[in-house]
Amino acid sequence: MIQIAVFSDVHGNLPALEAALADIEKRGIQQKFCLGDLVDFAPWGNEVIERIRTLNIPCLMGNHDERLAFDIPVIPLSKHSEEETEARFIAIDHSKKDITEVNKRFLSELPFHLKLNYKVGKKHWNVQLMHSSLASNDMYLYESENDDVFIHMLEESQSDIVVMGHTHLSFKKDFKTKGWAVNCGSVGRSKEENRLASYLILTLDEEQAIPEIVQIVYPIEKTVRGIEESGIPDYYAAFLKNEKISAF
Repeated sequence: MIQIAVFSDVHGNLPALEAALADIEKRGIQQKFCLGDLVDFAPWGNEVIERIRTLNIPCLMGNHDERLAFDIPVIPLSKHSEEETEARFIAIDHSKKDITEVNKRFLSELPFHLKLNYKVGKKHWNVQLMHSSLASNDMYLYESENDDVFIHMLEESQSDIVVMGHTHLSFKKDFKTKGWAVNCGSVGRSKEENRLASYLILTLDEEQAIPEIVQIVYPIEKTVRGIEESGIPDYYAAFLKNEKISAF
């Protein structure tokens, strides 16, 4: 049996990352992978990057990582309210000024995809990791997406399991003989009602793959206080507290 942990979308939330890593360690899982978006929205972008680097955790390039590394202009999104649009511009600008050149270079060198192959007994498992999709690191694929989209991804990548993040909403879809599509959710900026830090444990044995979404409590009040004491808009503190804010 092999177990791996996959997490994504930390977004500068160091307390949430530390809680997730501690939970993974407590479970004795040695192999860890990150699907990207280490920066923006909470004030510990440098610390998050340095923790990933120090622990040598393989990490993909999320859309926020790419924007910061290459100074890509911020484009307003139609799904955002006027309030969130303004807060988003300020928060991303804060990261651009705060992240060190060494850490920007680290982000610029991250891979786009990662394909894993594990042999358990006579069974080979192919696991495709990506930030949001095979074609883009900025495509929103939700659980409600047509099944054919995920089945095509499984076939195109020649995988048994595809794992993604980006939307901050976890899900598992079992296509039986065709494989699994899994979103591991978000560690640092979950959009789920409970706002807990979310990650995936994938268990592989000779007979089956078992994806488990794990959601854990972390000191949200510490992150809220960190945001409120930084140059990042309080919009993101209110979001974590699940207070009434404009639609996201």
